[in-house]
Amino acid sequence: MRYRVGEHVLDLRKFELRKEDCLLSAEPQVLSLIFLLVENRDRLVSKDELVATIWGGRAVSDSAISSRIKSARQLLGDDGEAQRLIRTVHGKGFRFVGEVSACEANASPTQLFDPLDSKPSIAVLPFDCTDERLSIISDGLPHDLIVGLSRLRSLTVIARGSSFRFRGWSGKLEQVGATLGVTYCLTGTVHAAGNRVAVAVELIDAATSSAIWGDLYQGDLDKLHEIRDAIFAQVICTLELQISRHEAERARLRNPEDLNAWSLYHLGLQHVFRFNQADNAQGLNYFEQAAARDPGFSQAHAGISFARFQNAFMQYSDDIEQEVVEARRSAETATELDEQDPTANLMMGRALWLEDQLESSVPWLDRAITLSPNYAQAIYSRAFTHMLMCENESGKEKAHAALRRSPIDPLHYAMLSCSGFNEAILGSEAEGAVLVDRAAREPRAHVMIAAMAAICHVWAGNKEGALYWERDVRSRDPNLTADVFLTSFPFREGPVRTRVTDALRSLDF
Repeated sequence: MRYRVGEHVLDLRKFELRKEDCLLSAEPQVLSLIFLLVENRDRLVSKDELVATIWGGRAVSDSAISSRIKSARQLLGDDGEAQRLIRTVHGKGFRFVGEVSACEANASPTQLFDPLDSKPSIAVLPFDCTDERLSIISDGLPHDLIVGLSRLRSLTVIARGSSFRFRGWSGKLEQVGATLGVTYCLTGTVHAAGNRVAVAVELIDAATSSAIWGDLYQGDLDKLHEIRDAIFAQVICTLELQISRHEAERARLRNPEDLNAWSLYHLGLQHVFRFNQADNAQGLNYFEQAAARDPGFSQAHAGISFARFQNAFMQYSDDIEQEVVEARRSAETATELDEQDPTANLMMGRALWLEDQLESSVPWLDRAITLSPNYAQAIYSRAFTHMLMCENESGKEKAHAALRRSPIDPLHYAMLSCSGFNEAILGSEAEGAVLVDRAAREPRAHVMIAAMAAICHVWAGNKEGALYWERDVRSRDPNLTADVFLTSFPFREGPVRTRVTDALRSLDF
């Protein structure tokens, strides 16, 4: 699409601005801002939408926004006093008020965002539906997903004003991806039959139109609000996991020297979530490379903190005290770089666990959840903290909430074990032992989960089960003792810690 504004021509296909056939030099963010305002000239563009679209939701100062607006006005021959073309609505946002004429009316490939920004990007399209009764799902759910995904720091999310222009384009996703300059598209279809509604959701690689992930959700027609909320919570968690996995797979196909900071970060995540010493070391290496290539990349520093945390938690290192120091230092760096990053706040809370500062960790974990209410790993971490502080009803509740939101999470086994351990502490020893036993048998469940299973079987009076997990623990880590376990799980002094200690001693740990 090409637009004429006075003597200026904006070419979205070529991502350029000309005046009287002369190409004007402009920063990519400034051009993206102009295109966004022109494309949405029929309405006000809020500051939040501007930040979500141009900066990918990163924390941006008012002065940075004002600077880009000023540059955009100068390019178009406007200024802050006249505001003939770009008008500031104080406290609200910005609107393009100049006369615009379209030179072309086709959807040509373009790039709306800074080409140097290699963060994965996604457009959520309105879901296909012919039944007006279901608009609460077909339009309402994609809008909710745009808002929810914009809270994450791992994705650039196209604003509704742009992505909803492609209603009915689910069969032309390569063109949608090229036009919006995105890596991924999320599409869906909504159908009703009798008193039942079915919602199919697909994550598509925009470059190839290949499906990366899909799921089908069903429910009663008279419970549309409940269906919408349930799908929203699960899709938010699933998308972040599936996109990260896919980004890592793409990165493995490239020359390691050509990898950018985001590719290195996603590779690091794949390794650290395997929870073994070798993979954690490799993950740490990837995170450190990412931070070296982009020192201002908060999530790379959060990743370093996670790997250091794992070194201390799993006792991989010969110098645990130094790992604790490094875990906190990297978390502090991440939060300093981006205090609105949920992952950075989560890692700060986890780092404080290592220092046995459970009460101090709580505000950081709660902040991570406030910033991203469906962040399952933060919710699980809060459940784990409740467990260590012997607030077991709250711990059980939050562990269940994490499981509901992210049933395929790489830390699913940890969420399940936390749920079961809280059950056992609360008096349902047999039920708790079943849950923790299941957790310990899941792929990649680390040795501490096996130790938790042994404890729960002792409490449940199941000697055979306790001995099974005792042997498993000893075969995987002969050095795991009661003291080591209680260093990683610093339960508050009291009856629970005593019960844990007694169970471990009964197994000669």
